[in-house]
Amino acid sequence: MVGASPVNVRPSYFAFKYLAQRGYDMIPVNPGHVGQKPAWKALSLRSLLDIGRPSTWSTSSGIPSHIMPAVEEALKMTPLPKVIWMQLGARDDAAAEKAEAAGLKVVMNRCPKIEYGRLSSEISWMGVNSRTLSSKRAPMPTQGMQLSLSRMSVGGGETTASDRAAKNKNDLA
Repeated sequence: MVGASPVNVRPSYFAFKYLAQRGYDMIPVNPGHVGQKPAWKALSLRSLLDIGRPSTWSTSSGIPSHIMPAVEEALKMTPLPKVIWMQLGARDDAAAEKAEAAGLKVVMNRCPKIEYGRLSSEISWMGVNSRTLSSKRAPMPTQGMQLSLSRMSVGGGETTASDRAAKNKNDLA
């Protein structure tokens, strides 16, 4: 993964770690963090050419100015990777055209972490099954709304704690 970060709040850290935990042989490549361990056991390399073994696919950081150099470097690898993957927000048509002319498949503006979760149905394990990711809050439960497989709400958004608080408030009045 070109641009893998050792900083645990960066998206490239999460994607790297997630894919490594799913069994992918992840190799971090980031000239700014050579020798550091981003999210797993591998030390960060300076260049794709430093990998020294075949790589099935290469994923590029979302920084547009880094895409063409990463693709040009991938095209110097022996054997060539099969896929060049550009992260969310990353698109470089000239770099894609160059990679495709060399026989590589190109994926642009997609996150391998999200796509893995979506295609494996793992994303639905987290309660996301609408095929649309959203930051909107779920609606407040209403009476009779199914909350989980074996539980129905009985009083809307109330809980036993709020019921007790309301009862105690009424007793004081």
